[in-house]
Parts: sequence; structure tokens; C-alpha cells
Amino acid sequence: GGDESKARDFVGKLFKQAPVLDTGGRAATTTFMTNQIGDVLVTFENEAEMIAREFGRDQFEVVYPSVSAEAEPPVTVVDKVVAKKGTQAVAEEYLKYLWSPAAQEIAANNYLRPRDATVLAKYTDRFPKVDFLSVEKTFGDWRTVQKTHFNDGGVFDQIYTGQ
Repeated sequence: GGDESKARDFVGKLFKQAPVLDTGGRAATTTFMTNQIGDVLVTFENEAEMIAREFGRDQFEVVYPSVSAEAEPPVTVVDKVVAKKGTQAVAEEYLKYLWSPAAQEIAANNYLRPRDATVLAKYTDRFPKVDFLSVEKTFGDWRTVQKTHFNDGGVFDQIYTGQ
């Protein structure tokens, strides 16, 4: 909508239409596909493939937004843990491997959008073009995002409770 007030209004209207707001993607899939509650499921793109495999591709239509937030799960080496276990080198090699073309191919084959542009280009049939907004550039660092939007009393609570 172009500004925060319009965004809050839109999300508030969306939540009012949601008969169930599950805690995660798989639970939402169960509610939607197995329990047949709701008209629309908003979930992760790889979850759509899992639904297709489990329920059949003819049971739903996947619609991709033209713009979406880029919210990648973080991965890191935890210094205290690797120091205690003596696994620093292995952990660092694993992280390097995650971004290698070979690992990105594995991701793509499991319907996780690869970050390697060359690998992604091979899978345009699976991953339509979506303009991704950087969470950090759009909303601030993750600590700020958590505090502003998801801590008790944050934007999510305000929208969800109609405050």
C-alpha cells in the first residue's frame, strides 16, 4: 500500500479472513489440506511441492507473489560449541559447502530456492521470478525486526488484536 498505515490495514483485513493462524508451515498445510479449513494457504514455496507430492498437483493452484520478503534461515558456527567439541574446521567447511554449486543443486532438487544465480537459472520452471526485498534493508536488522514486529505488544500483536 505504500506506507505503514496501509500495510497494517491490509494485514489486519487478511487476518480477519483467516479462520486459523497456525504456528508453522506444516501445521498450516494440515489445517488447509487435511482438515479443509480455509480458502487460501499462505506458506513457503518448498511446502507447495511437499503438498503436491502428498495430495496431488491437481488439488490446488500455486500463485507466486511478484514481490516477497527475503527471509532466509540463518546458519552460523557457534564458537562455544565448536570449541567444546573440537569441530571448528568441520563446521566452517560445512558452511562453505552450503553455498557451493553442488549444495545449491541439492537445495534446488528439494524445492529450496538456490542462491547461486547459475544454479537458479537451471530451475526457472520451479522458481518463477520474484522480486525479493531484503529484510535488513527494508525493516532493519533482525533484532530490531523481532522487537518491533514480533515481541509481545509488537506490530503483529497490535494488528492481530485490532489495537
